[in-house]
Amino acid sequence: MIVVDAGVLIAHFDRTEVHHERATRLLLATGDEPLRMGALTMAEVLVGPCKTGTEDTVRRAMDQLGLQVVGLSSSQVAALAGLRATTGLPMPDCCSLLTAETYGAKLATFDDRLMRIAAVRAVHVLS
Repeated sequence: MIVVDAGVLIAHFDRTEVHHERATRLLLATGDEPLRMGALTMAEVLVGPCKTGTEDTVRRAMDQLGLQVVGLSSSQVAALAGLRATTGLPMPDCCSLLTAETYGAKLATFDDRLMRIAAVRAVHVLS
């Protein structure tokens, strides 16, 4: 299982993004591994498309990739808050990291800081 962070998905869906080709290669290289994202990640990815009226197109593209949204339980909220407090990462990054930890998944990200913190926490990073 691979948890995909917002930056990878935004770059994949936006051809003008500097990491577009890299993101597309990374997603194609995942093969049959299940792709997951947190609800907050999905919301983050959809901000731009909501502004441009392409939300439905991007949602269909996420479906075609087999991306599934996974949530955090109410019991994980304290862990999420603790992760944010101790790492200083933005909340969307904390959600992706906690989701990867919760499911024992790899984490796909291009964010250097998130990569470093994930590595310290023994989360396998794909970039």
